[in-house]
Amino acid sequence: MTKRIALVTGGMGGIGTAICKTLAEAGHTVITTYSKSGREKGWLADMKGLGFNDIHCYQCDVTDFAACQEMAARITKDIGPISILVNNAGITRDASFKKQTKDDWDAVIRTNLDSVFNMTKPVLDAMIEAGFGRIVNISSINGQKGQFGQTNYSAAKAGMHGFTMALAQEVAKKGVTVNTISPGYIATEMVMAVPEDVRSKIVAQIPVGRLGKPEEIAALVGFLSSEHAGFITGSNIAMNGGQHMM
Repeated sequence: MTKRIALVTGGMGGIGTAICKTLAEAGHTVITTYSKSGREKGWLADMKGLGFNDIHCYQCDVTDFAACQEMAARITKDIGPISILVNNAGITRDASFKKQTKDDWDAVIRTNLDSVFNMTKPVLDAMIEAGFGRIVNISSINGQKGQFGQTNYSAAKAGMHGFTMALAQEVAKKGVTVNTISPGYIATEMVMAVPEDVRSKIVAQIPVGRLGKPEEIAALVGFLSSEHAGFITGSNIAMNGGQHMM
């Protein structure tokens, strides 16, 4: 396997951390973004404590195109060109459409969808020039089926796969693949903090009878990022335990 440089946005969350670990275990140099200064110190210490010494952090507001361009240039100068990009950054601002504010809409679209453009644009040319690139966009089951109170989130997550399908066609002959993963309910700290009775109702809707594991999402990212996945592009792979089938 060729050692490559992988950038994971939002890599300090539950799914993001699992993705960073998986890519590092595959032998890649891994970089993640963070927005609030100070948080990265404890997270990096945890990673190093687990033996992951080739994981790095760069501060960046992924909603700011200029900041993303600057960060990509710094990474290229400091470490090398990015060959693997995982667009994982995301937030929620849930409310019924009647109560949803313009700020709620803008925050989610900028973080979940604009960030995909902002991060892909400054790294794509180098991938094309190298003849190899892997872009994986982390969407959601709710981008496929919609969800009450999430018009902003569902729109952004559906938009991610529209981006995937269009870009995949543009770069297919350049050795660059672009794919989407749409997770269902995953056992992250945020989901596990939900009251047990509410979690039980969620699990009851999942045919396999359990929540997904962050490591399962990460394993698929690892495969899609590998040389073996060169014939998969423009796909939206659902990982939701059978909760929504298309």
